[in-house]
Amino acid sequence: MAAEPKTRPTDASVDDFLAASPPARQADAAVVRDLLAEIAGAPAVMWGPSIVGFGAYQTPGPKPMDWPLLGFSPRKTELVLYFASDFPEREALLARLGKHRSAVSCVYIKRLADIDLAVLREMAQASAAWTRGGHTAC
Repeated sequence: MAAEPKTRPTDASVDDFLAASPPARQADAAVVRDLLAEIAGAPAVMWGPSIVGFGAYQTPGPKPMDWPLLGFSPRKTELVLYFASDFPEREALLARLGKHRSAVSCVYIKRLADIDLAVLREMAQASAAWTRGGHTAC
């Protein structure tokens, strides 16, 4: 029997998780939480022990699973944002975002002050629309 995935919705408190995050990340995390909740049209929910997710969709394939539409995690040195890896506007938006690094479906930023928040909003909107359109997010 296959093990249950660790990344699934839990009853853990998002507020408690964010309050326990590194102090340098807390204010930025609150801004990102509000932004992603607005775009997803869904409240923040803990997915596993360390991802704050918004909304959900089911991945296609032989082993479908629920996955957050949008998500983020305030790590020790960076905020990690989880978006679709292949939405058409991704590369153009990343080029305009500001100081960041990226890998597959993750975008890493040190501080919101280092990026253009309007571009982050565009990225989240484009990613959510792409995934809602039936495309796989990761």
